[in-house]
Formats: sequence, C-alpha cells, structure tokens
Amino acid sequence: MNISRAIAVAQRVFADLSHDRRALAILFITPLGFMVVFGLAFQGNVQDVHVLVVNNDQWVGNSSMSNKIISNFDKDVLNVGYASNESDAIASVQNGNAYAVIVFPADFTQIAYASTNTSPSGNLSVANTATMPMSSVTNPTAVQSNQTNPPAQTFQGAAVSANQTLPTITSTNAKPQQQVSISVLEDKSNVDVANAITSSVNAAVLQTMNETGQTPHISVDTNAAIYGANARFIDFFCPGIISLAVWNLTTLLTLQAFVTERGSGTLLRMLASPLRESELVIGYSMAYGVLGVAQSAVLLVVGVLLFHVALVGNVMLAFATIALLAVVSQALGILLSSVARTEREAGEFAPFLILFAVLLSGIIWPLEAIPAWLRPASYLLPTTYAVEAMRAVMMRGWGLEQIWIDIVALLVFAVVFMSGAIIMLRRRS
Repeated sequence: MNISRAIAVAQRVFADLSHDRRALAILFITPLGFMVVFGLAFQGNVQDVHVLVVNNDQWVGNSSMSNKIISNFDKDVLNVGYASNESDAIASVQNGNAYAVIVFPADFTQIAYASTNTSPSGNLSVANTATMPMSSVTNPTAVQSNQTNPPAQTFQGAAVSANQTLPTITSTNAKPQQQVSISVLEDKSNVDVANAITSSVNAAVLQTMNETGQTPHISVDTNAAIYGANARFIDFFCPGIISLAVWNLTTLLTLQAFVTERGSGTLLRMLASPLRESELVIGYSMAYGVLGVAQSAVLLVVGVLLFHVALVGNVMLAFATIALLAVVSQALGILLSSVARTEREAGEFAPFLILFAVLLSGIIWPLEAIPAWLRPASYLLPTTYAVEAMRAVMMRGWGLEQIWIDIVALLVFAVVFMSGAIIMLRRRS
C-alpha cells in the first residue's frame, strides 16, 4: 500500500469539502444547533397545566385547610381555575379544556383538624377528671387554642388546687384516625403531565403540614381517570413513533425520488408530456397517502398485538390522520427537491427532519415540558398536529369533532407545501 496515494485522496476530499459550504455547515454548525435545541427542550419541566378545583369545603376563615393547600400549589406547574361543581369540571376535561379536576370534599377542614386532635377555632371542651369539685377553678371554659400546640393547652385565669388532677382537654371535633381524601380526576393519556399534577398536589399537602405544624390524615386519591386509565409510557409514545416514521420515510423517499428522476432526465421528460405539474404532485400525494396508511397499519398491528398499546378510538380516523400527514410529507419532499441537486444533498435533510420533529413535536416528552418561549416553534411542524390527533384518537377515543383543529392544520400544511411544490416544478421545468 502506498500511503502517499492515500494522503492524496484525503487531500482531494478536503479540497472538495472546502468548496461545499453547505456540507461544512452540516458538519460543524448543525450538530451545535441540535445540541442547543436538545438542551433547551429536554431540560424543561412540565409547566402551565390547566386544572380545575372544586372546593366543597364549608369551613370559613383563614384557617381553612383546603385554601392553604390550594395556595401552596406550584403556580409554575399548575394553572388553577375553579368550577362550581364536579360534573362541569369533568366535562371541561373531556372537552380538552383542562387536564384534571381536583375535588375537596365537604367538611374537609373539620375532618382534617379532627384527625390531628386539634381545632383551629378554639372550640375546645374540658373533660373534668378531678377527684375533688372544681369550685376552685376560675373560668374553666376560657381556653386558648394554638394550631401548632398539642392538645394539652394552658388555662388563662385558672387556679387549680395542688391535690387535684388536671383536666384533660379534647377537641369537640376530635375523631382520632379519621382520614380525609383529595380526589384528583386526571386525563392520564399524557403520562408525564398526569405525574406532574399528582406530584404538585402531594407537595402542596406536605408544605401545608410543615407550615401549620400539624400532620392530619390527608390522602390524595388519583385512582380515577377521565382518560387513559392504566396508561403506560408506551401508550403515550406509540402514536408519536407512528407519526415520526411516516413523516421521515415519506419525505425522504419523495425527496430522493425526485432528485434521482431529475438527474436522470425522467422528470423533464414527464413534464414535457401533456402531464401537468399539479397532476404530478397530486399523483404522488395519492400514492404516498396509501403508503402512509400501510405503514401505520403495520405499526399499529405490531403495537397492539405485541406491546398491547391502547387503541380506544376509531381506527379509520387514525389511518386518515396518518394518510394526511403522508400527503404533507411528500409535498414537502417535492418542495425540498428543488433545493437539493444530488442524492447526497438530499440525504443531508434527514437530520433536520428527524431531530426537530423528535425534539419539538411532543413525541418523547409533552409540549408542556418545552420552555414557553420555545413552544411556538412546535406549532410550525406538521408532526405536532399529527401526534396530538393520533394520541387523542388512540388514548382518549376522540372523534373528528374533537380533533378537527389538528386536521385543519394538516390540511393547511398540505395546501401550502403542494402549492409551493407545483410552483417550483414549473420554474425548474
């Protein structure tokens, strides 16, 4: 082997790269951009989750335990609204206007304080266990209650004789070992968001205990689910993977096919025939729409049979959504083919198509976990609407009347990309 000839080949490669600015940008600038976007998107926590509180607690005053817990909700995580009754609040979650309903039952504060054997209102009673008459006790009912003190309170103005047994003070509401529960009814189709809501409520309860110095028997009941009962991460993940597969493969295949046909002269011969540019684009749309349905069918069958992925809604609506995404993808592929001159340049678009969709479309982690200032970029990607629609159909069982906004957004992308593709084909022809 002649090492000098190998070095000469390497020098030629570097010479070619030095004249190809786009290749140099992809080699050095693109990885840096991906790292920045990945770091910004991945480090975010779930934020601004809209929940509704139904507070049936009848306690009045600053000592209301329910109000203290609500005030300790993490305002960055939970965007708290209020509903007058539970049925209206649940309807809001079912319509997609909120993620959860947090219900405080009637007498919540009373039962909570009773479980600690204290009362916040000073409404205490004296049980006399003295062996002698209490005639020497002055004003025995003037008892001051302190929420942070144990039940053994101090009498003000009371004179107790030395040979008497001290009276035992108990709360009139004391019911030891009673427990009161906060009900959290969630949309669990988004596993990360549901976990963030539960964690925030639990943290607020613990913070309230620390602030009051009391340990009432309060539980947080999250067993009820409005959507996504027993949902797993794979149930959340599968709709995103199906959308990503169709988006990536359809766009790249169309892009490479057009670049190849243009390089071989086949595309110019087709355009020289009576075939119009619009007919060519629509024909590709029909073909890749069918291929998109076939791809999603394979992935759905594997997901349901092998991994037991949840599929609650209409299967045909899920297929129609994926077919529409395939139409959008092939139109984008034709549009990008006007920029790429060779198959190598066509392949350079692959990292952009995959990584930005993965990072910003809610495929791996929810949109609520993306920083608020970066979140608008998510809605510039067609995959965001496809993933949301697929997830709503598969996990919530929603129909067209609930996901029509996502469908309209995909239609807009399809019209824009197809129009751009037709215009660019006319210019190139």
